[in-house]
Amino acid sequence: MKKVVLAYSGGLDTSCAVKWLQEEFGLEVICFSAFIGEVSDKTKLRKRAEAAGTKKIYIEDLKEEFARDFILPALWAHARYEGKYPLATALGRPLIAKHLVETAQREKAQYVAHGCTGKGNDQVRIEVGVRTLDPHLKIIAPLRQWEFKTRDEEIDYAKRNKIPVDATKASPYSIDKNIWGIAIEAGILENPWVEPPEAAYVMTRAISKVSAKPKYIEIDFEKGIPVKLNGVRKGLVELIDSLNTIAGAYGVGRFDQIENRLVGIKSREVYEAPAADVLLKAHEELEGLVMDREFLHYKKVLSEKYAELVYFGLWFSPLKEALDSFFASNQFRVTGKLRFKLDKGHAICVGRQSKHSLYSEKLATYSKGDTFDRSSSEGFVKLWGLPYEGLKRRS
Repeated sequence: MKKVVLAYSGGLDTSCAVKWLQEEFGLEVICFSAFIGEVSDKTKLRKRAEAAGTKKIYIEDLKEEFARDFILPALWAHARYEGKYPLATALGRPLIAKHLVETAQREKAQYVAHGCTGKGNDQVRIEVGVRTLDPHLKIIAPLRQWEFKTRDEEIDYAKRNKIPVDATKASPYSIDKNIWGIAIEAGILENPWVEPPEAAYVMTRAISKVSAKPKYIEIDFEKGIPVKLNGVRKGLVELIDSLNTIAGAYGVGRFDQIENRLVGIKSREVYEAPAADVLLKAHEELEGLVMDREFLHYKKVLSEKYAELVYFGLWFSPLKEALDSFFASNQFRVTGKLRFKLDKGHAICVGRQSKHSLYSEKLATYSKGDTFDRSSSEGFVKLWGLPYEGLKRRS
């Protein structure tokens, strides 16, 4: 019997896909689950996969690899798609594609499969990643092929086949979660006029329930890597988890936006990413303290392109790898401490310090101790404006 390795999340779509792949293709279904934050109970995940019909499942704890090899480069790039979305799901997909290929090669499987929809971005991210890493593997996308048109029909199919799933007709949200953030879709959220109900949120507290007293936190970076939270040294995964809890309790990291998907449609997207929101701001603030103007201004252009490449599923492309090298090139300077104020949904940087700081209070101050040579300004302004002096005379 031929084999297929299914990227299995334990959600409605992939749980139905196990049974469907067996029925429609007669394949032996092997499940692969990348544990990067989606599911907290591995035993439950395994039982659900077995109930759906698989006889073998790989559950890999990849949080450390995810943080080190995917989140950190994106943090250095200040990657936010369209200036907002911190790419949580988009960063997880190439990692899944990589291990999906490795599992298929280990099992000598001829096929891989995924539970991405036919009009979403993740189908591109998974399939382009798989084809880049192993073009010989064949790909099956059940959600592009099966007869189900709605999530309600999938729920009925799961019930008929005694497949346990969390989704219900009363709560039909589609949720994808990892340590860098969570994407929440479907149901009432598809109406861009309707405010997301509080029941849709998972990681963040409603502003009405946030403490009236702001909370101050400190984050230490060493060579671009966040290493301490409030003076306590933590590994990257632990630090991200802690920040999700602390910042989420103050309502930080909610995103509600209209997004331009790769496939050409606009979609209403709701995200939660407390730690990502704080760390991206923190790293950007620290780089702003230690790097020069030309570097910072040009980096903004490259950051936008980098975010597009990741969002578009081109993680393994030569350009993305070249940009990784550029963003990594000056991280040795990004060492210092940031102080943030968490206040009713906002994370505000209120303090910065670094041994590599380019800021000089003596030059910036308007008070006693000012060492700035004002007499130099007249000549500077004249030379700066010289190319434009004759524009009116020539017109």
